[in-house]
Amino acid sequence: MQIQLHGVVPVPLKDKFSKRDSDLWNTSVTFLPGEWIKIVAPSGTGKTTLMNILYKIRHDYEGSVSWDNKDLKTISRDELAYLRQQKVSVIFQDLRLFENLTARENIELNRVLQKPYYEAGKIDEMAEVVGITHILSQKAGVCSYGEQQRIAIIRALVQPFDWLIMDEPFSHLDIANTNKAATLIAAECRKRNAGFVLTDLDEDSLFPYTKSFSL
Repeated sequence: MQIQLHGVVPVPLKDKFSKRDSDLWNTSVTFLPGEWIKIVAPSGTGKTTLMNILYKIRHDYEGSVSWDNKDLKTISRDELAYLRQQKVSVIFQDLRLFENLTARENIELNRVLQKPYYEAGKIDEMAEVVGITHILSQKAGVCSYGEQQRIAIIRALVQPFDWLIMDEPFSHLDIANTNKAATLIAAECRKRNAGFVLTDLDEDSLFPYTKSFSL
């Protein structure tokens, strides 16, 4: 599945980006199936806004965003639901976990969206890789932010996807835990021949990126 942006600029940032160059805003860009995309930008330049536009949460932008030549502004609710369940997974910067559910229950919500992509035991396997087996029965709201990030990462990986959208997914992880999480993400993307779009403040060498952009 291709992701295409043409002349996209968020309305709140329109004046700001009419006065400076950007690799993505106000340009035409295509993310090809299986590409690993890194987007590097300082705070306040629209990283989270871009992720929310790609996932069809924000609509206050000019230009067009398409998934396989289908404009996101025109697709139906049923089609959007299908795409989010089967084609596009997301790790939000603010995580969006249910605090009163356990870590395992939060992950299960994605695993059983339709026909489960993985058996339930896969949760334990992934949790062991990223070091959170001990908190699976705890309510998410009492877990540290770094633990919550790893819960959100596993939640995104247990569902089907062709594209994984990640908004600063390692911001509260130390180097060791970042490497563990990145290894798991890379393995899952390779298994599915899936692409990803990852935002961060700085360059890194966690993945063999196909393309890198600045906002």
